[in-house]
Amino acid sequence: MRSENLIKVTNGYTMLFVSVLFIGMSITFFLMLGALSLLVGVPIIFLLLKGFFIVNPNGSKVLVLFGAYKGTVKDNGFFWANPFYSKRSISLRARNFDSDRVKVNDQIGNPIMINVILVWQVQDTYKSAFDVDNYEEFVRVQTDAAVRKLAGSYPYDNFDDAQAELTLRSGMDEVNEALENEITERLVIAGIKVMEARIGYLAYAPEIASAMLKRQQAVAIVAARKKIVEGAVGMVEDALFKLSEDEIVNFDEDKKASMVSNLMVVLCGDKEVIPVVNTGTLNA
Repeated sequence: MRSENLIKVTNGYTMLFVSVLFIGMSITFFLMLGALSLLVGVPIIFLLLKGFFIVNPNGSKVLVLFGAYKGTVKDNGFFWANPFYSKRSISLRARNFDSDRVKVNDQIGNPIMINVILVWQVQDTYKSAFDVDNYEEFVRVQTDAAVRKLAGSYPYDNFDDAQAELTLRSGMDEVNEALENEITERLVIAGIKVMEARIGYLAYAPEIASAMLKRQQAVAIVAARKKIVEGAVGMVEDALFKLSEDEIVNFDEDKKASMVSNLMVVLCGDKEVIPVVNTGTLNA
């Protein structure tokens, strides 16, 4: 497989000076010999002028002679080359590609919305120009394919797969690295260098987003309640131990169970407690 070939071409200012001299000579011959001299001078002048071209910073020109690749000019400036060369401009600047949000299924089948932000640039102008039909469209299509493959390789989260250590939502660094490697493998054929690739948007698809939000809220509530109960049990245990140790109150099993029940209700309740004052005896 062929690759990029960098070539040097003639300085444009030198050839511009030669062209001006030739135009001056052509005018002189026209005055001396008449219109006959134009048959030779005009085509040569046209060819000389056709050979000039400019390469801007972070730009390049791919030179082709009658279907044969001759080389690429990456130097910046004003140049002249064979006027029969066709010259195709290819930018070497870094470019951003923000893909459309696409609906795909994650590893366990949940529909999700995802897009990717890609920073890329042309590295090999020969591959970009001749190994693919349209390298910009190639970047778009292959990036979309890589995103779809990545989304199907990981679950969105570990609600349905508790054993999954790496998910799209929690393992962003690892997932982005895998995405970058996948896109790099796909774009190398087009001579494209991937500078950065990362997930820009990630969410459940609209049809299940509401249900999944409720599910996440339920998981959060259960986790919070579990923490509250654990704390309440410890507090009740400490209270009973302290009361018994200081011999403030002696509880039988029934009274102990009643106190535990009341304390658990007070500590675990999600509403403000309204106390009831007992004005009688402890047994009332």
